[in-house]
Amino acid sequence: MKIVVLDGYTLNPGDLNWKGLEELGETVIYDRTPSDEIIRRAAEAEIVLTNKTPLSADTLSQLPKLRYIGVLATGYNVVDIQAAKERGIPVTNIPAYGTNSVAQFVFALLLELCHRTQWHSDAVHGGEWSRSIDFCFTKTPQVELAGKTLGLIGLGRIGTQTARIARAFDMRVIAVGSGRSVPPQVEGVEWVELNALLEQSDVVSLHCPLIPSTEKFINAERISRMKPSAFLINTSRGPLIEEKDLAAALNEGRLAGAALDVLSVEPPTQDNPLFGAQNCIITPHMAWATRDARARLLDTAVGNVRAFLEGRTVHVVNS
Repeated sequence: MKIVVLDGYTLNPGDLNWKGLEELGETVIYDRTPSDEIIRRAAEAEIVLTNKTPLSADTLSQLPKLRYIGVLATGYNVVDIQAAKERGIPVTNIPAYGTNSVAQFVFALLLELCHRTQWHSDAVHGGEWSRSIDFCFTKTPQVELAGKTLGLIGLGRIGTQTARIARAFDMRVIAVGSGRSVPPQVEGVEWVELNALLEQSDVVSLHCPLIPSTEKFINAERISRMKPSAFLINTSRGPLIEEKDLAAALNEGRLAGAALDVLSVEPPTQDNPLFGAQNCIITPHMAWATRDARARLLDTAVGNVRAFLEGRTVHVVNS
């Protein structure tokens, strides 16, 4: 079978190899595929792998040989899964590969808000310590996490691992209930209602999926319930936040800081209201991208294709 990878660069910029996939069939790998090239490049493919290159119903209708779609990520909204189902094409994803990496990154962002280590390092390299009359100095308030409350909105794999790390910092951990009659028991986590979480938390970290009910979930009304001293962390999905409301809260001192690895549009436009907002750290959707996590992702993607070729399907999202 012919296999086409439409946008393999972010998964493998050169430090991994595609050997496992290449052993399964004739394989063509593109770093990136512009929208006007999708049909031409995938025309002869029976297996297509995509990360962020969209496969709409119209595109799928023009790929008559296509038998399988593999999404190189957990989220699969880039594919019209219903259109694929109607054509008998299974769509698979990678459900768990970056749990440890993303949870670790939550604390990379949080600790940067607490200590601003890069800012202080830049000051030292700029000569401020050498010119200081004291043996030390701080340019921002330093925040200790022990005893603080972390509120988790969403408690799946990543949220649960984040909770474990928080407990190691001696933080109190609370979470929003899942809506189940009996919330899952996670050691050291207290289930509360949303308003209580927003009002009690010193740090709110988002770990929920992007669905219609969670789009722009963090807005002016909900931010108003948070402590002015609180931090907001988002390593989940950018559209969970109404960005203009968050920017206003930061600039007006109604929230102490935010650290975001995702934005509503990626790559972002230059007029994003969070650019230049006070005490706002933004990283380029990189929490998932450790080599270890990417290697697990690639291994799982290859395993998904192998299972399909063996007559069984795993991690199917449109069955």
